[in-house]
Amino acid sequence: MGRFGGALRCIKYLLLGFNLLFWLAGSAVIAFGLWFRFGGPMKDFSSEDSSPEYFYMGLYVLVGAGALMMAVGFLGCCGATRESQCVLGSFFTCLLVIFAAEITTGVFAFIGKDVAIRHVQTMYEEAYNDYLRDREKGNGTLITFHSTNCIDEIESIISVKLQLIGIVGIGIAALTIFGMIFSMVLCCAIRNSRDVI
Repeated sequence: MGRFGGALRCIKYLLLGFNLLFWLAGSAVIAFGLWFRFGGPMKDFSSEDSSPEYFYMGLYVLVGAGALMMAVGFLGCCGATRESQCVLGSFFTCLLVIFAAEITTGVFAFIGKDVAIRHVQTMYEEAYNDYLRDREKGNGTLITFHSTNCIDEIESIISVKLQLIGIVGIGIAALTIFGMIFSMVLCCAIRNSRDVI
């Protein structure tokens, strides 16, 4: 019984450590999404009519996913400290859903790079044509494109950022697997310890 209690305590602390990492990863995802939306070279696109709304929607989803990760991390901490099978089962289910979403996001980021780059090229061409039609009016989107060192540089930035998003998504998915394993092992250990008593 002493060894079993020690193993239960070890798994409990491993799960608490995982949840701390998961909570911090959620915070980092929120910070990255907000920085990419409101900072860096993309911040000036929001003031124009032709701003990349689909891109911003993706960033808002990223921020929402980060908030969900933080909430799920808190749920896992509650389940581990209270040793509740119900909360740990809910935590496992949430992790499973997040795992599927992260894999999907990672794959989309790797595959969708070309589509995003083509969309930015189209946006640039439309902004340039608008500028040629009415030179007096000026065009903030075109100025923003040129202030970040032309379309080639923007394509490079988008390619690198989407690749980074893909790597982070798949990395967090790998971390999520450990959380699912720890939560199920702790849930089974709690059930077995209650059966022994």
